Amino acid sequence: MDDRKLRILAAVVDEYIVTGEPVGSKSIMKYVGASSATIRNEMAELEKQGYLEQPHTSAGRIPTYNGYRLYVDRLLKTNPLSTEEKLLLDSMMDTDEYSEEGIVRSAQNALAELTQYATFASSENPKFSVISKVEVIPTGKRLYVLLLIASNGKIKNRTCRVEIDLTQEQLDYFAEFLKQNIEGVPLEVLSDEMLSRLETAMGTYLLTLSPLMRGVFDMTRELVEREINVSGVGNLLQCEEFDRNEIVNFLEHRDDLRKLVDDSLSGIHVMFSDEDESFVIGNSSLISSNFSKNGRVAGHLGLIGPMRINYKKVIPYVEYFADKISEMLSTDEGAGTPELTNGEHAGDED
Repeated sequence: MDDRKLRILAAVVDEYIVTGEPVGSKSIMKYVGASSATIRNEMAELEKQGYLEQPHTSAGRIPTYNGYRLYVDRLLKTNPLSTEEKLLLDSMMDTDEYSEEGIVRSAQNALAELTQYATFASSENPKFSVISKVEVIPTGKRLYVLLLIASNGKIKNRTCRVEIDLTQEQLDYFAEFLKQNIEGVPLEVLSDEMLSRLETAMGTYLLTLSPLMRGVFDMTRELVEREINVSGVGNLLQCEEFDRNEIVNFLEHRDDLRKLVDDSLSGIHVMFSDEDESFVIGNSSLISSNFSKNGRVAGHLGLIGPMRINYKKVIPYVEYFADKISEMLSTDEGAGTPELTNGEHAGDED
């Protein structure tokens, strides 16, 4: 593809992002030094190549998915944020947040407010983390709270119900059993097979202590599984390009976002709904960037909007907030005690 076609494609995308209307050759003349007839011919060629399409015979043209892909990969040039813009973005974050979860959540909410799109944040799988400590705390009749602390600082708590009241001897046995068999074990090796072996090893204690052991393993699975939070979903309802039924489907399957975040990629990553069937919202795009903690990838921050999104404007915002999270997590301020998660009733279904 020659330079003129590339400039015409870039101009069509830029114009369509602003107006939302099919773009005609006359609108492109101000970007490209060529006649209207020449531009029409070039646009027709771009349509044949699959980069543009014509909604109606008499209308101008709009970008296809392939057009957006080429635009983002080869033609997009973003402008660095000014000092004033950076100060504005800083002011939108909650300066009272010092925990890792709080810092990420603050940046995510600020990004949603600034862009008026849905935003998401995911935590990285805790590679190389081991279980540091597990405690069992009686809280009521046949109710016990399990508290699990991992070496990466993550904390999980869960309320478990057992069938009979446990004696102090049973609790002491379970605490020692966990110390010998669970503490110091890498999170990723705690499989269903290991759970089965440990339950068998408990012998006569199995019947009474099984709900607690299963509660411990449920928490480890949550720690290994990437956590993902979504904000600003209501903003998607304001996008005319989206089908509302698909937005409802997205709400019910928001955890599917985990599949779309690639750990191997660094920097800004742009995906389109046409590229992966995991996208539940058609005609959408996902923009994400990873953030780090002390030089190691700690998670991802991103947003979901229509393909007709102002990439030049939005991408620098995603980059800045991701960099801001990295900066705050890698200082003493960002190393606060993680928040407890809401407990679930692990034994209620038994």
